[in-house]
Amino acid sequence: MSISVDNSELLRFTTAGSVDDGKSTLIGRMLYDSKSIFEDQYEKLKATTERRGEEGVNLALLTDGLRSEREQGITIDVAYRYFATPKRKFIIADTPGHIQYTRNMVTGASTANVALVLIDARNGVVEQTRRHAIIASLLQIPHLVVCVNKMDLVDYSEEAYEAIKEEFESFASKLDVVDVHFIPISALKGDNVVHRSDKTPWYDGPTLMYYLENVHIGSDHNLIDVRFPVQYVVRPNTDEHHDYRGYAGRIAGGVMKKGDEVMLLPSGFTTKVAKIDTFDGELEQAFPPMSVTVLLEDDLDLSRGDMIVRVNNQPEVTQDMEVMMCWFSDRPLQPRGKYTIMHTTQEARCVVKEIRYKLDINTLHRDLEDNDIRMNDIARVVLRTTKPLFVDEYRKNRITGSIILIDEGTNNTVGAGMII
Repeated sequence: MSISVDNSELLRFTTAGSVDDGKSTLIGRMLYDSKSIFEDQYEKLKATTERRGEEGVNLALLTDGLRSEREQGITIDVAYRYFATPKRKFIIADTPGHIQYTRNMVTGASTANVALVLIDARNGVVEQTRRHAIIASLLQIPHLVVCVNKMDLVDYSEEAYEAIKEEFESFASKLDVVDVHFIPISALKGDNVVHRSDKTPWYDGPTLMYYLENVHIGSDHNLIDVRFPVQYVVRPNTDEHHDYRGYAGRIAGGVMKKGDEVMLLPSGFTTKVAKIDTFDGELEQAFPPMSVTVLLEDDLDLSRGDMIVRVNNQPEVTQDMEVMMCWFSDRPLQPRGKYTIMHTTQEARCVVKEIRYKLDINTLHRDLEDNDIRMNDIARVVLRTTKPLFVDEYRKNRITGSIILIDEGTNNTVGAGMII
């Protein structure tokens, strides 16, 4: 019997935790127990494990794709893995645990619906746990699952699990995290990952896989404020589509319907949606994160970087913005420095007007004196752009509320920011 997963929802999740908390093993276990790896991949893992003189099958090797990761037994870069079950499709971002890879975690987690934070049942809540929870809350990841791993090494003790749960809850109460869930697991043995464990009779919640398949993510997108950044103007100029003029892009917020009255930014002209086209045909309505082509009733001038919004619901049009910036470059952030800024489909230049403070990612302390922003630092900065951008607060819309900075000399991405 073949199961069609084409129409199933896509859930993106990221893993975070301290070094050796078992993130890669957990992902390997999920892929293996949900039958998402091929037999030959499994045989290869088995052979590699034997060659390394380890017992059993080291499932962590599935995601540690870089050779240097395998050699050191750690994760350095973000590894993306795709798999599907009959209920959902998944993209996993396996992010590093080390302090010096904060930027990689920010990259991997920026689009996630769910963050899995792993805690070693023997060590409890450590500094890295706090860092990752803080980053998850900064990035406004809607759902947080705390996986208390290596339960097999504490004899599946309910007391150990409850102590960690209590400690994490008291810390998380200071953060902006809405939905937190706790699951006792053993990634190595497979307890409560895909299959329920009889070793934790005291735990009556879902397995991790059941949670991921059923957590409600439909409302993670902003379905209220219509935001449609124009990416490309579609003019086929064929006999069949002689007068066709559509605006292609990805819906960043709200629900767009045929016949809706809309406003075009920056011009401020108003018109109506005549038609919404997709590769598979015409739609009556569209919503995030769909990619569509919008046709308008009036022939108005729109180009890449412009935005279609509702008449009485507009983003802020501004050249000055405050941003929580995660710095990616080994060259420090330059006060008064000039950078290229990318926001939705817009590109402009900007100058760093002011560094307000540097955030201590372990304690949430704001250092107002230290203006030396180096790689993996997070700081609150004020930017001034050369032209107005159409922005929302990041907490309101993760797409129209985020920016990236590019070094004009090297063309490298040097920072990612969340608009406050």
